[in-house]
Amino acid sequence: VQLQASGGGSVQAGGSLRLSCAASGSMFGVSGMGWYRQAPGKEREAVGCISRSDGSTLYAASVRGRFFISRDKAKDTVFLQMNSLKPEDSARYFCAATDALIISLQIGYYRHWGKGTLVTVSS
Repeated sequence: VQLQASGGGSVQAGGSLRLSCAASGSMFGVSGMGWYRQAPGKEREAVGCISRSDGSTLYAASVRGRFFISRDKAKDTVFLQMNSLKPEDSARYFCAATDALIISLQIGYYRHWGKGTLVTVSS
């Protein structure tokens, strides 16, 4: 599975960005897609995830109500709509794929990772 994230950029606080993650290769067994982020000097943390089968989602508390994940099942692409952005949302955002039986925010469940796209939010 190859994952390519795109859509990052610079935005002012309160603004919005939409990230995309295009998956390619064999998707057999992939059950969900997740978004993670990592700021300089910090550990990678979960943002949210979406089930590949029924589109159900989970979100980290820090982004719930501001970020929304959706998918284009036919194109194996997932999206991360980020609204009301804050400077603390600045990070490199990664998409990842899991073949776990249920979707989860636990990073260890994800075996396939893209290179990430950088998001910078200025105050």
